Amino acid sequence: MTKEKFSELVLECEATLYRISMSMLKNESDCEDAVQTAILTAFEKLSTLKKEEFFKTWLVRILINVCNKQLKNRSRIVGMDEAGYGAKEPSVPSPVNNTEIRLALEKLPLKYRNVIVLYYIEGFSISEIKKIILIPEGTIKSRLSKGRSLLRQYLE
Repeated sequence: MTKEKFSELVLECEATLYRISMSMLKNESDCEDAVQTAILTAFEKLSTLKKEEFFKTWLVRILINVCNKQLKNRSRIVGMDEAGYGAKEPSVPSPVNNTEIRLALEKLPLKYRNVIVLYYIEGFSISEIKKIILIPEGTIKSRLSKGRSLLRQYLE
């Protein structure tokens, strides 16, 4: 794959990468760092991509790994925001216009929020999500069901 083709494919995925990282990290600067790190990692590991048609799925998987690593590191450090200092974090930008739905999405535990965002907002199929998150299809379906149920509860 040429550098130009890589750049073109990354630009096509940019909004998706941003929304997924914001849904996980909920902090704009962390989100930007995660997206940049994922793109750099993808470029460095481009030789491991077997089929170009799976580029977006492959890149999203890298991004989720980067976000999970940041969350793991964040949980080890008590930052100023967690100690009560600092500004309120921005809400997740998404094509969902309803503020109540976005707030309900933010309340979901991460494992449910990830599959809901990937399936309903980003439009990935269950088999694509399986490749991204590396869990069985049955688990994805049950998380979608549980996530929808929790969203209903939050919205009532």
